[in-house]
Order: sequence, then structure tokens, then C-alpha cells
Amino acid sequence: MEGKAKITCSLLFAVIVSVIGPVQYGYNIGVTNAPEEIIKNFFNETWQYRTGTPISENLKTSLWSLCVAIFPIGGMAGSFSVGLFVNRFGRRNSMLMVNVLAIIGAVLMGLCKLAKAMEMFIIGRFVIGIFCGLTSGFVPMYISEISPTALRGAFGTLQQLGIVVGILVAQIFGLNVIMGTETLWPLLLGCTIFPSILQCILLPFCPESPRFLLINKKEEDKAQLVLQKLRGVQDVSSDIDEMKEESVKMSQEKKVPIPELFRSPSYRQAIIIAISLQLSQQLSGINAVIYYSTGIFETAGVKEPVYATIGTGVINTVFTVVSLFLVERAGRRTLHLIGLGGMAVCAAIMTLSLALKDIVSWMNYISIIATLAFVALFEIGPGPIPWFIVSELFSQGPRPAAVAVAGFSNWTSNFLVAMLFPYARLYWGPYVFIVFVVFLVFFFFFTFFKVPETKGRTFEDISSGFERRTEDGVASPPVEKNSMVELTSIQPAKDDAASV
Repeated sequence: MEGKAKITCSLLFAVIVSVIGPVQYGYNIGVTNAPEEIIKNFFNETWQYRTGTPISENLKTSLWSLCVAIFPIGGMAGSFSVGLFVNRFGRRNSMLMVNVLAIIGAVLMGLCKLAKAMEMFIIGRFVIGIFCGLTSGFVPMYISEISPTALRGAFGTLQQLGIVVGILVAQIFGLNVIMGTETLWPLLLGCTIFPSILQCILLPFCPESPRFLLINKKEEDKAQLVLQKLRGVQDVSSDIDEMKEESVKMSQEKKVPIPELFRSPSYRQAIIIAISLQLSQQLSGINAVIYYSTGIFETAGVKEPVYATIGTGVINTVFTVVSLFLVERAGRRTLHLIGLGGMAVCAAIMTLSLALKDIVSWMNYISIIATLAFVALFEIGPGPIPWFIVSELFSQGPRPAAVAVAGFSNWTSNFLVAMLFPYARLYWGPYVFIVFVVFLVFFFFFTFFKVPETKGRTFEDISSGFERRTEDGVASPPVEKNSMVELTSIQPAKDDAASV
């Protein structure tokens, strides 16, 4: 099977169309940064229009905090609902349906100034958050299920690439020479409707996941036709056989609800790994570093720090592409370890340079280099890998529930960092990065000892590996450590045979 892995037009089209969702996600993360003060002025104008008095600073700050927090809260709600959609409607149809939420959110935000209703803006952010939470679960699952084993990691990285491209586009569109103005900021927020319309037009031409068709719908003929189109070959018997084995296993199992993931020894270790990888992404400090970046550039004498911040966005994008080409060569676990270890070193250097910047002038330049390196290392490992490796750790039965739990963990930690970081920064200043150094070192060792390499391995092989470990652990606890070494060191027999 590995030797026949190649990129076909049908596969590439389906992957690119699905990644429009992550682009939306990234765009809506970054779109409110540039026009923050303008939106706050809108709150003041609306309040004054209604009451005849200016809004208090405390209320304005509270409203803005609500706008920031409501997006990840929507994401938490959406991510936890992934399983309700994908098992009933399928992966592709779920992506298609939830675009309704993106369109509603875009309309609410785009028309809020015209309607003089700040409530529309807040509700719009919540609705678009639900959409982003759902799509952050749908897309990695869909991509992993339509991709050949040898290309699954590379295509899985496109989720993160879509996010960073969306953030970069939002940063560029938010410049005051484009749409970051008093007049055009509603258009800046509302133009997110256009990618949704485009995806609604294109998704019907994409195939449904063949795994969903065969395993969930029992439509083997349709699954075979889809696979032939995606793989570009007539003989897809190896894929079909693998899915049938998984289907037989599923028929012997009861439905896997979320609590069962934590109760069952077969799933418990995999779900702990999945959650930990999501936490390693959000607790790495990437959002804090990006937040600090403008101030770091200003201190170093950069005249237009906003453009330097956009430069950081470009580095984000470039190194996500680098990860795309490395992930099937170096492996998921290796790249994640490199990213976490490198980020820990960079965060320590940033702490030192920010503490000494007033004493040693050239430390400002060290802090810039450390900031850019931190961002680059994040995009090599902790940025893209947690999104798609969750789908690899679980077979078809528990996968939707696992993706929902992992996504909920990601959005919850995102929310907590957004809420708690300003207070930590207030009390600890530049030393706040020491907290992230501790997290990074912890997750480095967790990954080293607990996370298996999934490169080149089938879904069935990976899930069976966890079950073998569980059985070994129950039979003889000392053996479990050996089985861990065995699981984390398994390499595919014929990696080099994959052709792109």
C-alpha cells in the first residue's frame, strides 16, 4: 500500500477545500487585534447613543474582555459537539452544514455598526467561535481518513497551515491602510462570509470519507469508488481490507461514549496522551509570546512594530510548510520533541534578555531572535501535530468522542491562558515566561516517555498497540515499561516506498 501512495487531483482538491475551515479559524483569531481601539470606540458611541452619557472605562474594558472570552467559549461548545455531527451526517456533510454558523456570525458582526448594536458583535463572535470549534474537529478527522497512510501526517499539517495563513491574512487586512479603519472595520469582520460561501459551493464536489461510508454506513461499493478516485488506482483492496478489519472490531464493541474513553483501559492512555498534546500546544506560551512581540520590537527600535508582527506571521507560515515536508520523514514524536525542547530554551533566553534589556542594550536584539525562533519551533512541532495525531491514536469507533474531548481541552486551555495571562504578566512581568519553561520541560518529558510514533502506521495498528500495552500491563506491570519502549520505537517497514 505504501508504494502506491501518491497525490491525486481528487485528493488534493478535497484536502484544500476542507482547509478553508481552518483558514476561517485563524482569521477569526487574529481579526480583532488591529481594530481593538476602534471597536472600543464603537462600544462608547453605541452606549452614548442609547443613554446620552459616555461609557465608563470599567464597563468598556469588561465588554472587550467579554468579546475576547466569548470566542473560545463558543469554540469549547462547538468542539464538544463534534461527535453529534460526524456520526450522523458524515465528515464532509458536517463541514458543509456548519458553514451556516459562519455565515450567521459574519452577518451579525458585519452589520453591528449599522444597527448600532454591540450585542450583535458579541453574539457574532460567539457563533463564529462555535463554528471554529466544530471545524477544528471535523477537518483533521476528514483529512486523516481520506489520506493514504504515507501522506497522512503531511496533509494533517495543513490544518495548522490554514490557521496561520488565516491569522496572517487577518493581520494584513487589519492594517489601517486596508480595512483597519473607523469606516471599514465591520467589513473586515464580515468578509469571513466569503470563504464560507466558497466552501459551500466546492464541498459537494468532494468525496465523503471512505471510512465513514464503509464502517458507519456499510456502503462498501461507494467506499471503493471513492478510494479509487482518491488513490488514482483501481486496486484499493489493501485499504478496504484494513477498513473491514476495523469494522469487524467495531461490531464487537459497544458504542464508545465520552466517559468510556476514561473508564476503559483500552482507551484511557490514548485519551490522556491526546489531551496532553492539546495542552502542550496551548500552554507552550505561544499566545503570550505573540502578545509580547510588538512590545519587544518597539523596545528594540523597530519603527513600525505592526509590520514586524506581520513578519512573525510570515515565519509562522513558512515553518508550518517546513513541518509539512518533515513530518513524514522525521516523524510526529520527533518533531514535537524538537519543538518543545527548542521552545523551552528560547523562552529561557527571552526571560533573561527581557530582564537585562535596560542594562545591556544588545539584549534587545537577542530577545527578537529568541522570539522569532520560538515561533518557528512552535510551527515545526507543537503547532500542527496535536491537531491530527488525535485522529491517528483512535480507531473509527472512539475517534469522534476522542476528537471532541481533545478539541474541548484545546479550547478550554486557550480560554484559561487568555484570561489568566494578563494577570500573570502584571505580577511577574518578563519572568512570566519561566512558567512556560516549566510547562514546556514537563511536556517534553511526557512526550519522550509516553507518546508513540504514529508515522507510517495504520489506524488499526496504532489502536491495537495501546490494547497490547494494556494487556501486558495487566498481566505483568513490569512488562508495561518494555511495551512502551516497543510502542514508541516501532517504525514502518517501508517508509521510503511512498512516492509523492
